[in-house]
Amino acid sequence: MSEDPYRTLDVSKDATDAEIKRSYRKLARQYHPDRNPGDAAAEERFKSIQSAYEEIGTAEARSNHDQQKRMEEMFSRGGVSSPFGGSDLGDIFSQFFGGRGGKTSGFDFNFEGNHQGRKKSHETPRGANIEAGIDISMNQAIRGADVKFSHRRMRICSKCKGTSFGSSSQCSSCNGYGVQTKGSTITVRVPKGAEHGHLLRLKGMGHEHPEGESGDLLITVRLDAEDGRRWEEGRLVQEVRIPYSTLVMGGKVRITTPDRKKVQIEIPEGARIGDRRRLQGHGHSGGPLDVEFVLSEPEKLTKSQREALEILRESGL
Repeated sequence: MSEDPYRTLDVSKDATDAEIKRSYRKLARQYHPDRNPGDAAAEERFKSIQSAYEEIGTAEARSNHDQQKRMEEMFSRGGVSSPFGGSDLGDIFSQFFGGRGGKTSGFDFNFEGNHQGRKKSHETPRGANIEAGIDISMNQAIRGADVKFSHRRMRICSKCKGTSFGSSSQCSSCNGYGVQTKGSTITVRVPKGAEHGHLLRLKGMGHEHPEGESGDLLITVRLDAEDGRRWEEGRLVQEVRIPYSTLVMGGKVRITTPDRKKVQIEIPEGARIGDRRRLQGHGHSGGPLDVEFVLSEPEKLTKSQREALEILRESGL
């Protein structure tokens, strides 16, 4: 089983594209062979990071990866092995219809749990829903926004009007499937006050069915938490970099919240990396903000810092 690229890049599945890119850059820098000469484990980790980013590092690649995984999970739930391995959406639908050169083999175009062949004649067939995500800034979420979205779906063939589906007739445009993969750019309206994970349903904008209704387009709104922040199950988490001396002895640090306010945080004596504090009212739209302590690591030590560390090392600390 291949490694989950989201896990490899240390991001959640609802992370924004920008968050994925930031995490990739951080990890690639950390495990780069130039920084870890002769370290085979670091080199292997670096290769995994590169491979994961190739899978989900762009909006198009990520969409293809997520769509394929959803299809594989759907077949698995139905007790059927997935018949496809490519990432092209048109190929996926073609293979479900019975292979690249075949006809429908009795399969229905509805992917929502129907793996037993065609539905009963009195049930209206329906095209599959499409799940996708769009990224917006927190300011756009607060004010509302119109976002351009590249939409790709199966549409009824413009030449045969879908009549070749399930029949012996051939259509040079759709190869007898009755549908074709077509792309367009649409404008998605995100309402004011949208939260991270807000679901938008665009009726009839999913895959078209040559003999029935169209599915819906389900768009998940993802808010870019910006550098140093991330979402965890709907909670906004902000990393706070703290020097080792402050972690051990306690002290105060100042942070900038998502709404650009300066807030002072009390660090208790003996704090540990990974400890958290919840600041009510300082998150998105006045929600809570979780701050997580991480170790501040300077890229380069000054002479005085190095001397101080030498003294600490000699003292056993």
